[in-house]
This record gives sequence, C-alpha cells and structure tokens, in this order.
Amino acid sequence: MSTARIFRPAKDPTQSGLARTKQWTLEFEQTSPRETEPLMGWTSSSDMLQQVRLEFDTKDEAIAYATREGLAYRVEEPQEALRRGLSYSDNFKYNRTAPWTH
Repeated sequence: MSTARIFRPAKDPTQSGLARTKQWTLEFEQTSPRETEPLMGWTSSSDMLQQVRLEFDTKDEAIAYATREGLAYRVEEPQEALRRGLSYSDNFKYNRTAPWTH
C-alpha cells in the first residue's frame, strides 16, 4: 500500500480568489511509474490509487480517516504567504515609498 499525503492546497497563482484552499486533501503517492502507450502516445499507469483524492474540512478529520483505515500517512503543513497582495490602486498613492518610474 502506498503512503497517503495529507496537505492543504496552495492558492492558484493565476487566480486572485482563495477557493479550494481551506480544505485539507488526502492523496496517495505514486507507486508505479507512468508508461507511454506506443500507438497514441498517451500516458497511463496501473496504479489506481493515483486517482483517489479525498477532501476534509480539518486536518484532524483527515488524520482520523487515515488512522481508521490503517493507512500510512504524512502531513505537510502549509506555508504562510510571505508577500501581502497589493491592489492596482496602490500604484497611484500619493504617499508611495518607491518613486514613480514612468
């Protein structure tokens, strides 16, 4: 049986919203390599657990599920954002700390 990974997904960098970043996800790690199908060039794998993705409201619920099912798991704690998001209007403030460049 493969190891389950419990984590909270990061924010999508191309979107400004925080949808689907509050829940915790349980995924299984890849146990067999992907193979390329010679005729069409599609990639496939015989490992069906790669398709399983469970979502939980809290980290404790995900850990309780893995423990109850007897799964080996590891928890990845989320990293906090280092940079505060700026709005477009901040470029035109009178009290800017950086000089206007154009």
